Parts: sequence; structure tokens; C-alpha cells
Amino acid sequence: MRYLLVDNGSLRASSVLNLRRVARDLSEATGLEILPSSLLHSSKVPVGDLEGEAAVNLERRIRLFLEAGERDFTIIPFFFGKSGAITGYLPERLAYRREKHGDFNVWRTPFLAHGLEEKSQNSIDLDVNHKLVDILADRVREVIRDKKLSRPKVAVVDHGSPKPEVAMLRNEVSCALAGALGNEVCALFQSSMERREGDEFAFNEPLLEKLLRHPEWNHGDVVISMLFLSPGRHAGQGGDIDGICKAAEAESPGLRTHMTGLVGDHPGMIPLLQQRLEMERIPM
Repeated sequence: MRYLLVDNGSLRASSVLNLRRVARDLSEATGLEILPSSLLHSSKVPVGDLEGEAAVNLERRIRLFLEAGERDFTIIPFFFGKSGAITGYLPERLAYRREKHGDFNVWRTPFLAHGLEEKSQNSIDLDVNHKLVDILADRVREVIRDKKLSRPKVAVVDHGSPKPEVAMLRNEVSCALAGALGNEVCALFQSSMERREGDEFAFNEPLLEKLLRHPEWNHGDVVISMLFLSPGRHAGQGGDIDGICKAAEAESPGLRTHMTGLVGDHPGMIPLLQQRLEMERIPM
């Protein structure tokens, strides 16, 4: 069995290196060899930016293993929920590889937010859920403590998605986070970094830039709770969200935004991934 920790991929070296670190730490925690494997993009990052070791994308890694006689793989999604990259794109690529190499076995572990996404069916597992929510709450508390804030507002932000179920998951996570933080904050609301044009994608609203213009949000301290796993052009230093926050502060001088750390490099991520490995796996 080969174990592959899979994210979407990035052209930023910092994202590739973070996935490697998580895979290494998870390997040490489990005693399994877990290999970092992005779906796209990462193989284009210059080797010189990756400590001399080129990134290997998932499909190429699987192809090399198949050519060496391996037939069994476990995908560990480094995704919060049902991203089209895992539920749509990856099955297409696996089908192509099966045409080329014959049948082989692939399973995946549940997504990081598993349980929260089933909340509407009353199948929520509180112990599973709270590992992710606790990470987000801890990141907010770090900012409150370090900046000496008193009951700030919290804006949860994700990338935004064309899939309504992804937005619904973000909303469920936000509700759970509000419950975890309680009176430590004075308000909490969810937002998206960006969205596609058209009324059919309005479920991503409000955009973060619009939320920070709202009369109840354009002043005082606002903690930006980053629902992102790895740094990159969106969530990294000088990235898109940083730019949105700086533009909002320039427009509203009484506004002070404070971005949290990311979810993926929190110490609690390894126990969460270990827990996913212990759960029933889904055949692909």
C-alpha cells in the first residue's frame, strides 16, 4: 500500500514545502511512508526554490508506482471538504491510468471537515468535528492574545467555490467556530475571497471586501480567520487576502484587520490526519 497526501497544488514554493512538512510529520506520527503529491501546478516550481528536490505531481507518482508493479494506493486529501479536484478531476485521471495500466485499487480517507459536512443528516461526530474547529479557534485566540484585543469581530474567509456544497461547509464550520469562541468575540460571519460572475454563484456572498465595507464591520478590530491550509498566492504573505485587507483599511481608517495563521501548519493538523487514516476509507 502506498500512502499519498494530496493537495490541489501551487506555483508557490512555500505551499509545496508545507505539504512536504505535513507528509513528513504524519509519517513520523504513524510509522507509514506518506508521500506529498499535488494534483497540479507544483511540478512547475523551480527546483532551486524547493531545497534541491523537484515536486512530483500525483499522476506521475502513481504512474511510476504502477510501472514498478504497485497496485494499491490510499489518497489522503489535504482538503477541507468535497472539492471538485478530488470528486471530479481525480477520478477522471484515475480512469485514464486504468485504461493505460489495467485495474488498480485506490481508496481515500475522509475529508478534513468530515462530520461537519454531514451535519444536516444528524450524523455529526463531535470528537471528529472539534479537531478542525479547535484549530480555527486556537488561531483566532492566538491573534487575540498577541494583539491584546478585546472581543473583536471575526470574519471567516475561504477561497470561494463554484460548488454550493463547499460554501455550505464553510458556513457550517463558521457556525461551529462561533459556538467554540462564544463571548470571546463580539460577532462572527463567513465570507469568500472571490466568486464567479452570475446569480447562480451568489451563495459565495458576501465577499470579504464587501463585508469589510459594511457599516458594522468597517471599523474596529476584525480578525480574519483563514480557512486555508497552505500559503500561496491567496493566503501567503503579500497574497490576495492581505491585499484585500490593506485596501479595506485604506478605505476605512478606523478599521484594523488581523490575519490568523493557517490551518495546515497548526500542530493539531497531524492528529486530525491520523484520525482520518483510522476511519473507513472510500473506494475510488
